[in-house]
Amino acid sequence: PGALGLVGEAKRRVEATGDPALTELASRLDQALVVLTDVGGELGAYLDDLDADPQRLEGLLARQAELKKLIRKYAADVDGVLAWAEEARRKLASLDTSDEALAELAARRDELAHELAGHAARLTKARCAAAEEMGAAITAELAGLAMGQAEVQISVRRRTATADDPAALEVDGVLCHAAEHGTDDVELLLKPHEGAPPLPVHKGASGGELSRVMLAIEVVVAKADPVPTMVFDEVDAGVGGRAAVEIGRRLARLARTHQVLVVTHLPQVAAYADRHLAVRKGTSGGVTASDVRTLSDSERVAELARMLAGMDDTETGLAHAEELLEVAAEDKAKLT
Repeated sequence: PGALGLVGEAKRRVEATGDPALTELASRLDQALVVLTDVGGELGAYLDDLDADPQRLEGLLARQAELKKLIRKYAADVDGVLAWAEEARRKLASLDTSDEALAELAARRDELAHELAGHAARLTKARCAAAEEMGAAITAELAGLAMGQAEVQISVRRRTATADDPAALEVDGVLCHAAEHGTDDVELLLKPHEGAPPLPVHKGASGGELSRVMLAIEVVVAKADPVPTMVFDEVDAGVGGRAAVEIGRRLARLARTHQVLVVTHLPQVAAYADRHLAVRKGTSGGVTASDVRTLSDSERVAELARMLAGMDDTETGLAHAEELLEVAAEDKAKLT
């Protein structure tokens, strides 16, 4: 309901009480109704007299949107856009647009395009060679990570263009779309097992497989990778035994040149860490919270014993955990 309806309803309810003390309020509400009615009539008359032009409004809104687009692209505010436009007009006026000048510019453009096409062709050739070598190296790493049948391929394809593409560049007789990183689309493909079609790794790999593929990639490119910190979550999902040891060994090798954070439930992987943090989840007062704390040497042994078979309070479990840590420490000392 509108304002008139609300005030009218209030007046009726006050009058319905039959309370003499509210009579004056009912009278004032009646006066308010008269005032609101008059104001509503005057506003309606004012709106009727306005010269509404939907087409002009649409034009103004479009102009406003265009100004916002220019501000995002060229300056911080409208004054900055106007200053940029003035500078652009000045530069345009100073250009030599004679036929000779235009022909010279066209020749220079063609010369640069030919030079750029040569660089693009050499980049594609280098990428194809590196892709084959890197794919084989990653596949070899996966063999030790319980993915013996998996194969990683790195696809390098020319990014084709149409004749009206302003970034079109002819490379080796093929019209390509040139960008800052060349004329190729590079994609990582995974064949999880023999007979499976190669698919983009984000489509063809499970969560655990994806983590292991990423681990294999990082191991292969570790020396050239500028990323200082790496995080692996459940990289050991679905593996155990010897494969888990291999994962731990590779993570330890990475940790020689990077900071490596690993979330794991496998003691074989955890044993290779230099520092252990335990995550505990508890409930207090109906609120569930997680707590993370660094473990001491003795706590590391107890935690590994618990991870092994829930034997953190037995001599056998603790001895097994200590042995696991010692073996991992000896193995890490041999890593290069």
